[in-house]
Amino acid sequence: MVGNPSISVEVSSFMCSLRRRKVQAGEVANSAHAITSEILFKLHHHNHLPQNWTIQAYQPGVRKPAGGLGTSKNLDCWGGGQVRRLLQAAYTVAFLRMLQFNEVLKIQVHDLHVEKDWVVLYLPFWKTHQNGDIKPFYLWVLPSNEAHICPAWALAAWLQESKLTTGYLFRKVVSGDRIAEANSPMSSEQFLELFRNNLLNINIDPAPYGTHSFRRGGCQYLHVERRWHLRRIFKYLISSNDDPAEPREHFFNPNQRPTIKCRQCGWCCSCA
Repeated sequence: MVGNPSISVEVSSFMCSLRRRKVQAGEVANSAHAITSEILFKLHHHNHLPQNWTIQAYQPGVRKPAGGLGTSKNLDCWGGGQVRRLLQAAYTVAFLRMLQFNEVLKIQVHDLHVEKDWVVLYLPFWKTHQNGDIKPFYLWVLPSNEAHICPAWALAAWLQESKLTTGYLFRKVVSGDRIAEANSPMSSEQFLELFRNNLLNINIDPAPYGTHSFRRGGCQYLHVERRWHLRRIFKYLISSNDDPAEPREHFFNPNQRPTIKCRQCGWCCSCA
């Protein structure tokens, strides 16, 4: 057979038959649930509790009891202050930037440029721009009531504690709440394990959530809670903007004054 196998009759027939057998066997297809701003608020609150946020002195790891993390006594023993700072920074960047986590974990320190009121993020790789030409993203310092979704606040806390100046921003975690000295990024598997442990802390079943949950949740947040039109979200995603009165880098500017849209063209132009 020559050509694209995905459009062949044989492959199509096999996939339909496979789906029918799975349904008859009682299997239900579940896509990853979206993370919400409410879940991020609960994670932010729990991780910032003094017993979780405080950096403890290094202690050699001990063998886990038979109950593992399943016992309430050991539910918070999976990570200390450093790991939770790393997670908070990764959560907010992935959520507000609508990134997959294999993209987040590739970010390096030199991809960040800190300014007075924002942090400029230059992505080394992005699924929607696989041929390059990725425009920078401006992570503004959001008000304190939005600290749970603010990448600028979370990145500042992580960089201040980790003292990282070069290499990968989100590195592997080793025992004793320590970050690996080797310049190796955290794997998606390790992040997913830590993320799901964090969800258990706030009594949320982690099974339906995966590494795509932040990308989906960020898109829903912009459309439902911030009431962005789909066209605006599309401009934000593809790094494009045809409205000179509202530059793309000011989409998240908390100090931007409200504008009046023209009834005819939808722009903030003089005819409004």
